[in-house]
Amino acid sequence: MSDNPAEAILLGFTVALRAAGVPVTHDRAQSYLVAAAMAGLDDAAATYHAGRATLCGSPADLERYDQVYQAYFDHRSGLPRRRPAPPTAVTTSSSILPASESDGGDGAEDDEVVRAMASTAEVLRHRDVATLTANEKARLATMFATLDVRPPLRRSGRLRPWHRGTLDASRTLRASLRRMGEPAALEWRRHALRPRPVVLLIDVSGSMSAYADALLRLAHRIGRQTTGMETFALGTRLTRLTRALGTRDVERALIAAGQTVPDWSGGTRLGETLTVFLDRWGRRGLARGAVVVVFSDGWERGDAALLGEQMARLHRIAHRVVWVNPHRGKDGYEPIQVGIQAVLPSVDDFVAGHSLAAFAELLDVLARA
Repeated sequence: MSDNPAEAILLGFTVALRAAGVPVTHDRAQSYLVAAAMAGLDDAAATYHAGRATLCGSPADLERYDQVYQAYFDHRSGLPRRRPAPPTAVTTSSSILPASESDGGDGAEDDEVVRAMASTAEVLRHRDVATLTANEKARLATMFATLDVRPPLRRSGRLRPWHRGTLDASRTLRASLRRMGEPAALEWRRHALRPRPVVLLIDVSGSMSAYADALLRLAHRIGRQTTGMETFALGTRLTRLTRALGTRDVERALIAAGQTVPDWSGGTRLGETLTVFLDRWGRRGLARGAVVVVFSDGWERGDAALLGEQMARLHRIAHRVVWVNPHRGKDGYEPIQVGIQAVLPSVDDFVAGHSLAAFAELLDVLARA
């Protein structure tokens, strides 16, 4: 880590980019420091474009760069001035102070601001989404880009060369023939891996309305990193959201999803909507062999027995069923709802879904599936 506070913050930004999936090499990071110094750290626009020019290696990196830049610097407020940020501003903007000997400072105040920002972001990651203010929700929305999405994998019937596994007699023989019959190194092969299908079923009833925005953002984030994912909304009826959430821009995707769902913040008939899903989409094999994730608090207005039967039916055809309950991570929670008790026998993983940290743990569960 650099002794220069400004360089340390810029290097921290490159680490955040790398964590978000942008392949930032050491050479690119050094080029970024040089370009930012030449542009001037007090010029927010110049620093922003310096990073895009030096840290992004492909068009696919530009979207992640913008998301991480906004989450890390909150560039809507511009780069901070030489005056230390007041304590009340720590929660809404981050700080980069240019290194200057004329300030007469030793960088201690800069370090305090950086540590405070890191602490604030960490606290926000663990806050219940339903309790956030509008400003905090806006900040949290930019932090979804930091979630590490690793799609579940399954074995394919196709074999591929590998450094160990099963002996590939044909390739070994051909290698020997190329050497005029002389012994050659043994060739091996194994089954190739391909992404396993993922299906998200999101409860958009009134009891889940406080979490709907965050859950749809999570679905959009997973869908951008996963091939062939399907998303449905559960309420009084079943609504397919895959096309609406396929838009690259997350804000436009959420608007399209809101316009697609006719029963937003209505009642909950999980048993009936699961029946429709399995009858219409299960027969097509959409859920067969897939990881199915249900986001719901389990408040069922319909027949709980029907819900239990349909969950058992879903469990028989899916590879794994994950139930995400926003109340699961709260102190004192007990699964006493009739709907939850009906589905638990058919659930492989019962996890929390109330915060960004809980979403990160859910993604780990998906990757292991």
